Amino acid sequence: MDVLERIGEQVRSNPVVIYMKGTPQFPQCGFSMRAAQALQQCEVPFAYVNVLQDPEIFEHLPRFADWPTFPQIYIDGELVGGCDITLELHASGELKTMMEQAVAKADDA
Repeated sequence: MDVLERIGEQVRSNPVVIYMKGTPQFPQCGFSMRAAQALQQCEVPFAYVNVLQDPEIFEHLPRFADWPTFPQIYIDGELVGGCDITLELHASGELKTMMEQAVAKADDA
């Protein structure tokens, strides 16, 4: 499977997924750490992909949605953005709502 197809499958099959450097438990950069913490504080399950463990994804993910940096957060198959946007959504309460709606939609499918 082509790497962009693999990324597409991950994005489609997970209601919420973060592509980050490291893991939520052991982040490898400050931006990934802050974004993952915001997701965790919403108390809604999410998937993650450690881009440092998969050089193909690390290299090609910026092409997938034309977003050059990490982390990248996808909710309901759509790119939400990176760290700053995620933190803004979390501060406003929108992030939790978006995550809950995406998980509920996936559960109904």
